[in-house]
Amino acid sequence: MTLPATPVASPSSALDVDVFGLDRDRKRAWLLEGLNRLTAHHQSHCAPYARILDGLWPASPAQTLETVPWLPVRMFKLLDLKSIDDVQVSRTLVSSGTTGAAVSRIFLDAETARAQARALTRIFSHFAGAKRMRMLVVDDDSFLRDRSRFNARAAGILGFSNFGRDHLYLLDESLQPDWAALEGWLQAHPDEPVLLFGFTFIVWQSFVQAAQRDGKQIRFPAGSMLVHGGGWKKMDEQKVDNAAYKAALSSTFAIERVHNYYGMVEQVGSIFFECEHGHLHAPAYADVIVRDLQDLAPVPHGTVGAIQVLSLLPESYPGHSLLTEDLGVIHGEDNCACGRPGKYFGVLGRIKNVEIRGCSDTRTVSGA
Repeated sequence: MTLPATPVASPSSALDVDVFGLDRDRKRAWLLEGLNRLTAHHQSHCAPYARILDGLWPASPAQTLETVPWLPVRMFKLLDLKSIDDVQVSRTLVSSGTTGAAVSRIFLDAETARAQARALTRIFSHFAGAKRMRMLVVDDDSFLRDRSRFNARAAGILGFSNFGRDHLYLLDESLQPDWAALEGWLQAHPDEPVLLFGFTFIVWQSFVQAAQRDGKQIRFPAGSMLVHGGGWKKMDEQKVDNAAYKAALSSTFAIERVHNYYGMVEQVGSIFFECEHGHLHAPAYADVIVRDLQDLAPVPHGTVGAIQVLSLLPESYPGHSLLTEDLGVIHGEDNCACGRPGKYFGVLGRIKNVEIRGCSDTRTVSGA
């Protein structure tokens, strides 16, 4: 497929290339063109973003992906950043957080929401196929009562629920499992593979550990698959790594296909899916850069640093280039054993003592 001759005109047209169909040089050209367009668009339509750019990145457009202006992801907790009029806001996403803590607010118009949903569908189908399986959601369904204001957890559940059918929500509002409902649901179609979805720690606590506590040995049909995401902080506290997590799903439920994903509410739709070899992959319309914790310069592959995420999808808000508060390492590019082109990487946890010291010093990140 040839690259377009002109900059992308909309977030949906950023998806006109194959989801893993561009090698390094073609992808860098494709992304740089689209990201420069988005920077100019948001600078013209979002006054707070324009002020930040004028103070920190007066040169434009960027000549490389590494010099595309970025925002610290925490800025979305401090400012309402949107590039659309209030009447165009079709959905407001909020990040998950503890009671009383500041949350990110992400404003979507209809086109950006459609593009993000389409991107999620294309990535998921690439790994799981297009056939819709019966779906077990390892969560409760209380979010269905109000779809006007989502947090990250609700948005994830709703987004992934589109890939399944005959849904069963396993947990009550106290996050306790209904084993009887699950056993009856499985017995109705005992040989059909099941798609399971949940957030990493909830799956661990309210599914794996709950089954072990209650003495349950429930075997899922061959071909069943669990997709989970949402961070590993609590898992790290329990000293459970990815290998141990997968082993527990296998021994407790006979689930052999377990895929983690990395994403955030500030870039919904731009998810990085784990391949069969345990690596997270950047699709064609998104990318990652890892930066040094002291001077924030890009670091070579194999070096641990702060993760920056890039995406062509955020048209309604300036979220196309974000410096996250996560530690990661890029393992390589275009040479993963799974055969998918693009960068592949791992996430190592949160950066400790992250601090944003105001717009005059937003490049400061304390080290781990």
